Amino acid sequence: MGQEPYVEEYTIQAGDFTAIGEASTKFRATLKMLGIPSEVVRRAAVVAYEAEMNAMIHAGGGTIRMTVAPDHLEILASDQGPGIPDVALAMQEGYSTASDEIRELGFGAGMGLPNIERNSDGMNIETEVGVGTVLKARINFPGQ
Repeated sequence: MGQEPYVEEYTIQAGDFTAIGEASTKFRATLKMLGIPSEVVRRAAVVAYEAEMNAMIHAGGGTIRMTVAPDHLEILASDQGPGIPDVALAMQEGYSTASDEIRELGFGAGMGLPNIERNSDGMNIETEVGVGTVLKARINFPGQ
């Protein structure tokens, strides 16, 4: 891969639960094509999938972008949803504000943000109630 970062971005459509996982699947295919180590590909797929789910469940959609640099990759998910009132609480495993309808579909177990944190080398959440949320997760390549 060259020195210029590779960028790929997708829109997460509001209410389209059949499309959940499309961006993470496309990211995974791109990373494999770029020759990124399989462990990094796995971690990136988990981060992207959980970020997609959160944007769909809590914000009705948004955007997700992957930037691949020579020594790391970054996944940035943004939305214009309700924001996260208490990030520390949202980071607790099992805590969820998902509706009963979402839970009946098998989603909303409260593991999204903890899984993103566990599978990234750095995570940052910028959120404002009533405005939206921007989540950035960084995954370093081996030896970096």
